[in-house]
Amino acid sequence: MEENLLKERKETLMALMNDKAYIPMKLKELAILLGVPREDRGELEAVLKALMADGKIAVSKKGKYARAEIFAETGVFTAHYKGFGFVSVEGRESDLFIAPDNTGDAMDGDTVQVTVEEAGSGRRAEGTVIKVLKRANETVVGMYEKSKKNHFGFVIPDNPRITMDIFVPEGMDMGAVSGHKVMVKLTSYGGKRKNPEGQVVEILGHVNDPGVDILSIVRAYGLPESYPEEVMEEAARVPEELSAETVEEELKKGRKDLRSVPMVTIDGEDAKDLDDAVSISKECEDGRTIYHLGVHIADVAHYVTEKSALDAEAYRRGTSVYLVDRVIPMLPHALSNGICSLNQGEERLALSCIMTVNPKGEIIDHTITESVICVDRRMTYTNVKKILADHDPEVMAEYEPLVPMFEKMAELAAILRKKRMKRGSIDFDFPETKVILDKNGNPVDIRPYDRNVATKLIEDFMLAANETVAAEYYWRELPFVYRTHEQPDSEKIQKLSTFINNFGYSLHIGSDEVHPKELQKLLEKIDGTSEEPLISRLTLRSMKQARYTVENTGHFGLAADCYCHFTSPIRRYPDLQIHRIIKDSLRGRLGEKRIGHYMQILPEAAKHASEMERRADEAERETIKLKKVQYMENHIGETFAGVISGVAEYGFFVELENTVEGLVRVTSLTDDFYQYYEETYELVGEATNRRFKLGQQVRVTVDNCDRIMRTIDFTLADSDEN
Repeated sequence: MEENLLKERKETLMALMNDKAYIPMKLKELAILLGVPREDRGELEAVLKALMADGKIAVSKKGKYARAEIFAETGVFTAHYKGFGFVSVEGRESDLFIAPDNTGDAMDGDTVQVTVEEAGSGRRAEGTVIKVLKRANETVVGMYEKSKKNHFGFVIPDNPRITMDIFVPEGMDMGAVSGHKVMVKLTSYGGKRKNPEGQVVEILGHVNDPGVDILSIVRAYGLPESYPEEVMEEAARVPEELSAETVEEELKKGRKDLRSVPMVTIDGEDAKDLDDAVSISKECEDGRTIYHLGVHIADVAHYVTEKSALDAEAYRRGTSVYLVDRVIPMLPHALSNGICSLNQGEERLALSCIMTVNPKGEIIDHTITESVICVDRRMTYTNVKKILADHDPEVMAEYEPLVPMFEKMAELAAILRKKRMKRGSIDFDFPETKVILDKNGNPVDIRPYDRNVATKLIEDFMLAANETVAAEYYWRELPFVYRTHEQPDSEKIQKLSTFINNFGYSLHIGSDEVHPKELQKLLEKIDGTSEEPLISRLTLRSMKQARYTVENTGHFGLAADCYCHFTSPIRRYPDLQIHRIIKDSLRGRLGEKRIGHYMQILPEAAKHASEMERRADEAERETIKLKKVQYMENHIGETFAGVISGVAEYGFFVELENTVEGLVRVTSLTDDFYQYYEETYELVGEATNRRFKLGQQVRVTVDNCDRIMRTIDFTLADSDEN
């Protein structure tokens, strides 16, 4: 069909469908309405298909055509390596199932338009992808394989959710050879039976070269490794030290001088970006004990000004990313490890939240102020633990003048925690993983990260400051960025309630909602039991993901009415943005124009920060999974004790003491035919009645490790097969 004629016919059809009186019609009905003869209906169908390809119209399951928005919904596509996928649509409790034949040319992560077929009771609604609105994958990282007989090649994606290999035509491979890890830029996204195409734009190295594995993940997630030149030039202009002149000038502007207040930083041994310090005093006022808790945060906003190159880059990155072998910082090291780091004995500009706390843990007064501080000692979690929990005489002698301060801190932290727990705050105490690497990046040890009295103490103080700051700005009705955590989906909570009944536990659910205190009580009841890992995990999975928003809807997990992220502006952009708002408020700069400015920019900033946080979390998890697989490759054939952490129809997952998780496939259980019972998360042998269920202790042997799929296969140890 001639281009102008097609355009004209498209316009005619859109004018018809945009008419308020239009109702969805089938092809035949449209043809009759438009007076299209039977022999020309093929041309009408071609125009309709062209409009569908443009995403302007959609067709229902009954074959009726209308504007896309009539039948279509917009969401994010998540692919499965078996070819099907799911689309998450905001406002829908459950994701839409997309059958393999209905995925179109959508790839994992794409924002898509789908038509929806609602399902009956108990069934998941299904959808059909009609248009990709936004591509998530402009580039793909994978392993290059060159054709032996021809000059073309293929890239096998590292991401198993990208289910088709990328065809690389002759001359588009940059000289890559089989076994090279490459980044390929997509030139075509293919279709149902056609592979995507692309050209190699970077050779990362051979698959077995040291560091290529992590570099592949860095590239796959689009994590920035270097800073633009103008950002580094700005960073170079930032002073290395805080001059006496700057201090004097800032004090004249109203900054509070807290240099004489004893304070410490408490961080991990290898931390270099020290953005929070704490101080405490305890006194008796009017016959009652009062604590003064100071949380002092690096004044990053003083150096990273709005609309600067540093600010634009920090916004783009959104967060620092902590991978197993490196940190990709939000800000250049000159700031994050230099002038913005609260180093021992060095004067620094800060934003201080000083809270007055009574013996019940109630914050009865507070001050948020710009300040000048000087940290007395740089402490580590290890040494503070040795003082407070181990009472190590050597360490206590080394820090003798500070020991009373740490004891007061432990005392107040316990009070704050008790208060938080009383209102229903949920504390998931899952062990984080610490991977120890050698100089070549090979994992030599994997162990749970120690969460002790010192880490909890800092956590308690940061939570108190974050709540205090959020509450003040909420009640002042000023534009702000909150950290929110919504109520869990009622369907997921009902499933959890049904499951825990099998163990003799129950949840009180009122009007389709559950109070966080109910979940907290449940976690307390299961503490120390064999089913604790299982129920804790299922409880966590029933929760929604926390995010940044401009509307304060509260934080379910913390049982807090108001919450924000204020305490880490070196590594999180929302904290930096909050500091700007606070500083504008303190200095009387929040006029109508400035408030309007924040109301305009904050919604998108909050959304972007949430997306960057998810990206960072996923990349971090991928690097840890990879190193776990590499570590277990050296232990194939060895036997370990573990706990069943997940059960499915295809087998069960076992978590070892070092946090490594692997799968015992049902096909490896040769003593019986095993049936999966979803309601109790059990595999049961039909003849023997042998059961495998969550929380059960087993011994497993490492059978296989797959670096590409990031999977570890276990088999039951001989002693467990009898």
